[in-house]
Parts: sequence; structure tokens; C-alpha cells
Amino acid sequence: MWNADNGNCLNVFSGHDAIVTCGDFTPDGKTICTGSEDATFRIWNPRSGESIHVVRGHPYHTEGLTCLSISFDSTLAITGSKDGSVHIVNITTGKVVSSCFSQTGSTDGNPESIECVLFAPNFPWAVFGGMDQNLTIWDLQNSSPRFICNHEEGVTCLAWLGPSKFLATGCCDGRICIWNCLSGECIETFKGHEHAIQSLAVSSNLEFLVSVSMDGTARVFEIRDFC
Repeated sequence: MWNADNGNCLNVFSGHDAIVTCGDFTPDGKTICTGSEDATFRIWNPRSGESIHVVRGHPYHTEGLTCLSISFDSTLAITGSKDGSVHIVNITTGKVVSSCFSQTGSTDGNPESIECVLFAPNFPWAVFGGMDQNLTIWDLQNSSPRFICNHEEGVTCLAWLGPSKFLATGCCDGRICIWNCLSGECIETFKGHEHAIQSLAVSSNLEFLVSVSMDGTARVFEIRDFC
């Protein structure tokens, strides 16, 4: 962990047995969460560097973690894995509280990786996408899918368009789809990229969506109508 003002290293967090693939602070700034290729999820004290909880084994992921997201109230983390599963963890207790989705596998019997996960800002939902070409909108209260939204190719990244019902998905085919998560409908598709979308971000004034792609370009799209 680094001090951004002076570049000093404040702490080193040791414990994972393989590459750390994802991580973030909780919104309240009190905790750090990390996921690794070793199929574990760790919860850290940023001041002491202590590993408070380690989540591993049944009923958790069996392969490396690919992504994580933390709820806005800092109580829950959602994680996705190469094994095609998604789990929700209570950050305070380190316990798995829900398994949102566990793929049966692709047509060849192998699981398709989950690539991106997010909590909704103003609804009791989680969303996740992966190489199975689906976006799943998951109802946290009922522990069931609201909608499974099909894409032509894998889903690589997600971005909420502000505190709204609209979600952007970036895909392997270079397209960006805008979804109404109340209806499960794709209401807009942005084209222009020639290869997979790597990341999406919304401007602070909620007027623009910025995308970057493996084609080496960044593009800016207007999203005023959705925010």
C-alpha cells in the first residue's frame, strides 16, 4: 500500500500463494479485500497489514479469482472466478452468505470464466458477466436471477450509468450494450471498437461513457439520455 502524496510504501500484505488478480478498499476505507489465483479471498486491516479473514474451500471457488466488487455500505463482497462461480462474502465475518450462480459449464463441459461483477448502487441487485456470453442480473433479496441477458460474445466489463437502472456491458466483439435492468432489455448498442472492450468508466457529470479496447483506442460515448 502506497502513500499517493509522497510515493512511500506504507504496508506490504503477505499471505496469498499466487498472483493477486483483484483488490479494493471498502468504501468506508477501513478494510482491504483481495482475490488471488490461489482461489482465496482475503480481508485485511490496512493499518496493521494483518489478514483478518481468509475465505477458501467449500462452498467457495475452486479456481482462481478474476474479479471482485464491494457493496456501497462496506458489508459485502462479491467475487467471480475462472471456475464459473460467483459468491457473496460477509466482510465482517468472512463467511460465504450466498452462491449467486454456479455454471454447469460450456458445451464442452468446461466452466466459462466470470470476468466482471458489480453491486447495484440503488437496487438490491448484483450483476455479473463472463465468457458464457451472458449478463446475469441477480436479485439479492430472493437469491435468484431477475434476468439473464444474452450477448453475441463474452462479457468483459461492466459500468453502472450513475445511480440509475441502466448498466453498460463491454464485450469481446468490441460492442458496448446498454441494458435496462428493470426490464432486462438492451436499449442501445455502441459500436466502433474492433476488438474486446477492456474497461468502462462514466464521467463525473454522468454525461459520457469512456471505453478502452484491445484495439488500442479509447472512445467516448454520450449517455445523457440514460442518467
